[in-house]
Amino acid sequence: MTETAPTSTGLADEPDPDLVRGFNRQFVTGVTVVTTKDGGKARGLAVNAYASISFDPPLIMVCIQRTSSTYPALHAATHLGVNIIANDQSGVLGVFASKAEDKFATIDWHEGPHGSPLIDGSAAMLEAEIRERFQAKTHTVFICRVRHAEVNDKYPIVYKAGKFFDGAALAPLPTD
Repeated sequence: MTETAPTSTGLADEPDPDLVRGFNRQFVTGVTVVTTKDGGKARGLAVNAYASISFDPPLIMVCIQRTSSTYPALHAATHLGVNIIANDQSGVLGVFASKAEDKFATIDWHEGPHGSPLIDGSAAMLEAEIRERFQAKTHTVFICRVRHAEVNDKYPIVYKAGKFFDGAALAPLPTD
């Protein structure tokens, strides 16, 4: 039997915040850059809170922290871009995880059909129409309908426990 750490703070409905962080650190996720236009200026930020909701219709969701400098532009936008960062784009990831004023100054990109910035060289890119926004304390959940997608033959960067990994090194588990 595996020994585990304590499971709560003693309150029946409140888990220890460190345990919740530990749980979340065990989740392997992709790394995206979510983008939009603010007037004529391209804006974006690194986001790992992305998920596909359905294929018919094609719906996705992203969660954006309301204190992000990109948040006002995203909240006002009608469309956004989601770029899955490729394993050879760690420099791009660094730019979008930073507080740089013009994150697109050194990045090659093109506009999607509705104007959202799509980052050249990404493993995959899509542009989606923002349909709903839900407030969730410190974040807003954006529900979006996919309107355009591009896929490259590249592996993504993946993230777990505060570290980034090359998605090409994923190994299948043996089957029974």
